[in-house]
Amino acid sequence: MAGRRLSAEERALWRRVAATVTPLAPAAPLTDDAPPLPPAPAPKQPKLHPLDPPRPRPAPPRAPGVTLDGGWDRRLAKGIVAPDASIDLHGHSLDSAHHLLDLTLERAIRRGDRLLLVITGRPPRADSERPHARGRIRASIADWLAASRHAGQIAAIRPAHPRHGGAGALYLVLRRPRSPN
Repeated sequence: MAGRRLSAEERALWRRVAATVTPLAPAAPLTDDAPPLPPAPAPKQPKLHPLDPPRPRPAPPRAPGVTLDGGWDRRLAKGIVAPDASIDLHGHSLDSAHHLLDLTLERAIRRGDRLLLVITGRPPRADSERPHARGRIRASIADWLAASRHAGQIAAIRPAHPRHGGAGALYLVLRRPRSPN
């Protein structure tokens, strides 16, 4: 399949765009009669024999979940579930908070805890005028959990009820431990 040629209007537009770019190395000038670029080759698919069974796709790595059954969400929203453990990250640097979160998650999972309360501190108010570095732990925690070695053990992340810290805390709902069969 051959690529189409640019119209005169498209070539003029391209020249204007190209004139704004600083090249890394000198290149030959554009001409109107330049041949079109060949199409990119399609990725090669392995050929299967008609009698071969279909290959299962590898399971994607488990990330912190986003769904719970309605009962969990209602109990969390009402604040009637007591956390099994809690961790307060106030006053920590980003590195020490990340390390402490990892250790606490490891211990909670090993004990079979279901609900971990993570106190991060309140994020800065939107109307705050002074420059500050507050809220960095809170802003980083979702990325830390997604990349964590424990990500597959986290069923959900929810905001905490006011009695447990409200906007300054999060619930981590941990997956039920699998029983060996």
